[in-house]
Amino acid sequence: MTEDHIIKLLEHRDIKPTAMRILVLREMLKCNNAFSLQSLEDSLESVDKSTIYRCITLFLTHHLLHAIDDGSGSIKYAVCASSCHCGEEGEHLDDLHAHFYCVGCHQTLCLSRVQVPVVSLPAQFEIHDINYVLKGLCPECGQKKRAETSIH
Repeated sequence: MTEDHIIKLLEHRDIKPTAMRILVLREMLKCNNAFSLQSLEDSLESVDKSTIYRCITLFLTHHLLHAIDDGSGSIKYAVCASSCHCGEEGEHLDDLHAHFYCVGCHQTLCLSRVQVPVVSLPAQFEIHDINYVLKGLCPECGQKKRAETSIH
């Protein structure tokens, strides 16, 4: 991913592109799945931990990232697509998507094409956040389990 593309992603979300923000976002974009703060800190050893945390907080505030509580005890993050409006004021529920946590390899994946089901709440209830996480085995872990089962 070119630096120009990363700068455009930041500017699209009204974030001033600084050298550190570009560096942190570039590392985030390398992740194929959702990532934790710890994994980001591990891959950016030369960057101060508080700088990484401030970038995450800023990116969340400007809806460049979304946070995922997958039940593992560690919040995960994923970079939003340019067309994503998750977390924005007045968001449409059809912008929200499901997440999958693999109990085998402990990876969390965005299922951007799987929408969160509509839930009818009683009058006077307000939805502020939806966390829709499916748990099971990813295709690779499922295949490994089936292979182990067929051997025995």
